[in-house]
Amino acid sequence: MLAAIVAITPLAIDMYLPAMATLAIHFKSDITVVQQSLSLYLGGYALGMLCFGPLADRIGRRPMVIMGLTGFSLISGLISLTQQIEIFLLLRFFQAWIGAAATVVVPGYIKEVYGDNTAKGMSYVSLIMMLAPLVAPSIGSLILGLGDWHLIFTLQSSYGALLLLLILLRLKMPSDKDKASRSQKSFLGSYATVLSRQGVKLNIASGVLTSFAFFCYLTASPFIYMEVFSLDKSFFAILFSSNVGALMLANILNSRVVGRYGSARMLHMATFCGAIASSGLLLVNLLELSYHFTVMMLIPLMGSLGIMSVNADAIVLMKFKQETSTATAVIGTLRFGCGALAGPLLALFYNGTAVPFSALMLSAILLVAICQFYRPRHPQPGL
Repeated sequence: MLAAIVAITPLAIDMYLPAMATLAIHFKSDITVVQQSLSLYLGGYALGMLCFGPLADRIGRRPMVIMGLTGFSLISGLISLTQQIEIFLLLRFFQAWIGAAATVVVPGYIKEVYGDNTAKGMSYVSLIMMLAPLVAPSIGSLILGLGDWHLIFTLQSSYGALLLLLILLRLKMPSDKDKASRSQKSFLGSYATVLSRQGVKLNIASGVLTSFAFFCYLTASPFIYMEVFSLDKSFFAILFSSNVGALMLANILNSRVVGRYGSARMLHMATFCGAIASSGLLLVNLLELSYHFTVMMLIPLMGSLGIMSVNADAIVLMKFKQETSTATAVIGTLRFGCGALAGPLLALFYNGTAVPFSALMLSAILLVAICQFYRPRHPQPGL
């Protein structure tokens, strides 16, 4: 159930990627305007986490899940009916904003279930959640073949409604009734607690930079595969799924070995591997080699990003007891806010090749390495 809740985000993002060109034609708009809907979604999601994180710590996680899924379902239905690009962009923003109310509480639930093995639990949930982006582009392509883009958002609305019914019937955790476990701090006080905690800032920065690299791929991949390498949308869906498969394998690996080596060491090893893979990605595109080499570099790179992400988050969450949703909000707000910059930055450095995309991913991973190099060395059990 926790993975299914988090999955509303990749479903909302990835399912409509193959439809971007169709949306541009439908709205009689430029495709670059439609692409900005992805950045708007990420920005709305970041703002939503910022709003709902401390609220979840004060009033409980379950009300946030119910409100978030209800709003997500209703707005998704409205998107399927829109006929104007301006309304489409506005609704995408609010779809993300209200959906964040449901997803911001999930890491807190994971920590409640797994305790000291939070990194392992996050790997399990991430592994299941990855099924969403694995199948979402293929579902989007299938819908476009059978009908039109409206059905994509109708399906998202139905998913949210069915998940809401499941949550109402089955999601019952001890913390939902234990008011003593909730934070009594104010909205700003919760954020002050999170941001002032020792050993948190550089690990949050590592997670943010990891997400920026991922969103560079997410934003640029349709253009890279379908425009630079002239591949059709069906083949794009296959290649996109192969990269998600790499993320899933990475989470399987992390869940098996993180208990032995600790999150900090796994983060360091994955950063090293990611730096090598992203360097190779930049090199093959500078040499203008075929798409096969780009795919070969992206598979280990995406796997490295998966391990980096869950361990950076786990290190941060293990430092809090009552402010887990606020900590998640800080992570999510910075991550998705930074991710929203991927589109404008890629557009700024656009030159018709995959070189700017590759250079931005390499830069982000090298900055993660710098953060980890300067991170205070005060190991805790399991970290």
